Amino acid sequence: MHIPGTAVVAGGTAGVGRATVDALIAEGYRVGVLARGRARLAEVAARHGERVMTIPCDVGEARDVSRAGAAVEEALGPIVVWVNCAMLTSFSPFEAMAPQEFDRIVKTTFLGTVNGTRAALSLMKRRGEGRIVNVGSGLAYRPVPFQSAYCASKHAIKGFTESIRSELIREGSEITLGMVQLPALDTPQFDWARNRLDRKPQPAPPIYRPELAARAVLKAVREGSRELFVGRSVPQLVLGTMVLPGWLDRKMADAGGELQMSDRPEPGGRPDNIDAPVEGMASDAHGSYGDRALDGGLVLDADLARKAVFLGLPVAALGLGLLLGRALAEPGRRRRG
Repeated sequence: MHIPGTAVVAGGTAGVGRATVDALIAEGYRVGVLARGRARLAEVAARHGERVMTIPCDVGEARDVSRAGAAVEEALGPIVVWVNCAMLTSFSPFEAMAPQEFDRIVKTTFLGTVNGTRAALSLMKRRGEGRIVNVGSGLAYRPVPFQSAYCASKHAIKGFTESIRSELIREGSEITLGMVQLPALDTPQFDWARNRLDRKPQPAPPIYRPELAARAVLKAVREGSRELFVGRSVPQLVLGTMVLPGWLDRKMADAGGELQMSDRPEPGGRPDNIDAPVEGMASDAHGSYGDRALDGGLVLDADLARKAVFLGLPVAALGLGLLLGRALAEPGRRRRG
C-alpha cells in the first residue's frame, strides 16, 4: 500500500515528528499534526497551508487523541497512515525524580503510543487497511543510565506493539503495525528536556540528522515493515544485549552517563517541557548538535539483520566487542582522569 492519502503524526511539531511531517507532505500526503504546543502548531500550519490540519492535543489523554483522529479524518479524508512519535524524557538519577515526573514521561511516551494506536485502529478497521508506525529506540534493547522513564517507555512500546501485531495477524487484518528503532539524533529534546546532570545533555555519538529517521518511517509506510534498525549503533546495541548483557551493564555504568553529557555547562533553572511545552522555541526538526550530525546512515530490516547475526554470530560478537569497547573506553578514561 503506497497511495498518498491522509496521515497523522502524533508529536509532529519538533524533532523526528517534524521531519516526518515534512517527508509525508513531500510524498503527497495530507497530514494531521497532533502536539501540545499551539505556537509550534501554528508554525507548521503556516508552512504547509492546506496540506496540514493541526490540533492541540495531549497524547497522554486517550479521549483527546480519539477525538483528534476523528476530526482529522472528517476534514482531510480516510486516515491510511498513523505515526506515533511524541516523547518526553528527563536526564536524571531515578531517585531524584518525583513520582509525578516519572509518570508524566511514561504517560506521554508510552501511553501516547498506546492511545494513538487505539485511535488509528478504530478508524482503519472500518476499511480493513492502514499503516501504523511506532517510533522506538535502540534504548528499547539496551537502556542507559539517567533516562529510566524514557527507557522503560521504549521497552514498553516494543512489547505493546508486538502483542497487538499478533492480534492483527490472528484476525487476518491487512493493517500493519511496525516499529522504527532509532539511534541518537540531533533533535530539540536535548535543549528542552529536564536535566539534573552536571553538563547539558547530548545525543550519544554517533549522531544522525532527524531526516534519516523520517526516511526510515517512510520506508516502513511503503513496505509495511515489521521493524527497522536505523544507524549503526542500533544493531550494535541489539546484538550486544543478546550476547554480552552483563558486560554492557558494566560498560554503561562506567561510561553511559558521560556519553550523554556534552562539554557545555548546565546553568540550571532553564525551562523544560515535562509539564508544558517550552515557549519561545521554534518548530524545528533539528537541535543544537547539527555540526556533529551525520546525513546518511543504515536502515536495516531487523529480521534480516537477526538472521545474518545468527548465521555469523561468533564473528559478529567479536566485531561488536571491538566496536563497543572503542566507543565506550574513551569517555570512561575521561571520567577517571
